[in-house]
Amino acid sequence: MAQSYPTKPVRAIVPYPPGGGTDIMSRAICAKLSEVWGMQVVVDNRGGGGTIIGTELASRAPADGYTLLITSPSFVINPATRSKLPYDTAKDFQPVTQFASQAYVLALHPKVPARDLKEFIALAKAKPDSLNFGSTGIGSGSHLAGELFKYLTGTALTHVAYKGMGPAIADLIGGQTQFVFATILPVTPHVRSGRLRAVAVSTEKRAATLPDLPTIAEGGVAGYGTHSWSGMFAPAGTPRAIVEKLNAEIVKILHQPDTRERLAADGAEPAGTTIREFELFIRNEIAKWSKVLRAAKITVN
Repeated sequence: MAQSYPTKPVRAIVPYPPGGGTDIMSRAICAKLSEVWGMQVVVDNRGGGGTIIGTELASRAPADGYTLLITSPSFVINPATRSKLPYDTAKDFQPVTQFASQAYVLALHPKVPARDLKEFIALAKAKPDSLNFGSTGIGSGSHLAGELFKYLTGTALTHVAYKGMGPAIADLIGGQTQFVFATILPVTPHVRSGRLRAVAVSTEKRAATLPDLPTIAEGGVAGYGTHSWSGMFAPAGTPRAIVEKLNAEIVKILHQPDTRERLAADGAEPAGTTIREFELFIRNEIAKWSKVLRAAKITVN
């Protein structure tokens, strides 16, 4: 079965609109798979509902390897923030492999009168509820990066939920919001062009591609640290041979020098985990966020 797979085009559902970090990563990997297999691997963007719309669609697909899901932290966060989901996160999906991990960049609209993190925090404290930040949805990784920032800095900031990071960044550039916590991939081109101003990264260590940008912890917010990730899942029950073939091919792609260089240039660190490693990672992430979010009483009705 694995030797003949795939014999027809493969659909990779991305539960975000085009333009965000997960979408950019997905297109890079799927293009490589298409080259290797000589068969088209199509990215199908199904944004909305805090990633639930696209994730549910993938959960209901036949378990034959021809419909896959490529997603990010919302996958493990949603079970803790929503009392009812139209799928079982732990039981309806088979982890394949983690693609990469990425830092969030705290990026401001150029007209925000703050040149660095300390000035931004001072501005937020001086003008509570006057600064808005966009995210990929309530309970998403980019939303919780902002909530953690609010909690640790004692600032009053207003969250605006979008269907994906592409629209959130578009509104930030247009001045409808004032800042964002976005992964390096989609935000870096706008920082380099001057349309946005980056002041810090979310990870415990500085990003290799933005070495001059301090971490939020370095900027004075002790204990701050979070990051994004992306990875592939198949519907539960997909033949093990197909899952193993997908894992092997993607890990091989992630180790190719041009892939690593491309991802590193965009601020992502390639992962390429084994199936078992990704299974354990997902299980631990679900448990971690369930504990953190219930303690913080962040829920979505």
